[in-house]
Amino acid sequence: MVFWRWIFTASAWLLGLGWAWQALDRWLHRQDVSFLSQLSMTPMDEVDGPHLTVVVPACNEQDAIEATLRGLLASQGLRLQILAVNDRSTDATGARMEAVATEYCGSACGHTLEVLHIRELPPGWLGKPHALALAARRAQATWILFTDGDVEFAPEALARALAFAQREEADHLAVLPDWVVTSRAERAMQGAMFAMTGWGLRYWKIADPKARDFLGVGAFNLMRRSSYEAVGGFEALRMEVLEDLRIGWRVKQAGLRQRFAWGQGMVRVRWANGAWGVVRNLEKNVFALFRYRLLVALGACAGVALHIALPLLALAAGGWARGAGVLSFFALAAVYAVQQKRIRVPVWYVIFFPFALTLFLFAMARSITMTLVRGGVVWRGTLYPIRALRAAAGNRW
Repeated sequence: MVFWRWIFTASAWLLGLGWAWQALDRWLHRQDVSFLSQLSMTPMDEVDGPHLTVVVPACNEQDAIEATLRGLLASQGLRLQILAVNDRSTDATGARMEAVATEYCGSACGHTLEVLHIRELPPGWLGKPHALALAARRAQATWILFTDGDVEFAPEALARALAFAQREEADHLAVLPDWVVTSRAERAMQGAMFAMTGWGLRYWKIADPKARDFLGVGAFNLMRRSSYEAVGGFEALRMEVLEDLRIGWRVKQAGLRQRFAWGQGMVRVRWANGAWGVVRNLEKNVFALFRYRLLVALGACAGVALHIALPLLALAAGGWARGAGVLSFFALAAVYAVQQKRIRVPVWYVIFFPFALTLFLFAMARSITMTLVRGGVVWRGTLYPIRALRAAAGNRW
């Protein structure tokens, strides 16, 4: 009994010290990643045609697509070729795309908007990679921005991003948007998820060619067209659920120059509708994150469970263990304080961390279970068999 108590106490202290290191590491590097809003807008070079091609795939996004397209058409400081892809929508998405295109036809804004309609999905493809690949083939600009049909942009956001990518001689720029939340439960999950992200991703190391840290963001993946083609484009990711993250991984693996910026005030997205919406959105993503390897996914679930239970049990145990529990929660509060400017979750939300992380653990288990029970991933009404997904996923990041 004494031995196991010693193991428990030592584990609790290791976790507490780990969170303390997380807080210190993030604080030391808090200035190492740029905010898009603080980047300068430099005049674009004169070119024949657009400075930037924007690819906007959308499936059943009738409530958001008009705002996205109008926001893009209001962009300042550069010329855009906007390719809006109606990917087999069963609602009014396509019609609303066409309405915006007709309204802006011949306007003096300097941008162009073309609507592409996909009626059928070819065999061997997931819907979104197919829509992205199809539109990218029509790109006229040197740079391509891959985004989503529910993202809102400030008028100067794209000019700032493109100028930054050019100054950095980047091949890929990922921008993390504002996550618009409307409930405390959703905000609590946002805070807990960002806190946990630090164990696997150091944002300030994304630009380091020697570090393994990488990122791809579906709402804002800006790529040099030649680099996009060099990594095989989305044709190489035909059966990839996490196509945005995976193309970021391919960029880093190829030794190309990857950069990252925070999008607060410049780019925003309503990613989920409440806490249950977060759980629903994670349904297709979590098992894919572990490349559909069951033992690896279960190990990750066990690790999350320890982050929930160990500090609470340590607080209840008393003695030296209680000190470790106190350290964990104070260090977590410091993590929340450091990341508050970036994700706008108040520090006091740390009290919800165990509950929010429990809901995230449920989302992980749900994603694994539903994928295995269904025999694949259901995405936008289509079932993609797990055998095909595993074959295309590979075994590592």
